[in-house]
Amino acid sequence: MEDLKEQLKRQIIEALNLEEIEPADIDNDSPLFGEGLGLDSIDALELIVLLEKNYGLRLSDPKKGKEIFKSINVLADFVSKHRTK
Repeated sequence: MEDLKEQLKRQIIEALNLEEIEPADIDNDSPLFGEGLGLDSIDALELIVLLEKNYGLRLSDPKKGKEIFKSINVLADFVSKHRTK
């Protein structure tokens, strides 16, 4: 699970061009949106594409996306349970 969390952090940094951030800078429990990483709704769309492309996950309900992207821990748990790739 730690490998998956590290992998997700790297993919988020790469997909969103967060050049000034290192994986170690992202706390597993910090919110990805708002006061945490400070991501916005455009970033959410990028993350949805990332999940589809890398893990075969489709998010049809935007409200569920808010819950899934709460933190790295929540995201990693969702990916590990639902991934198809």
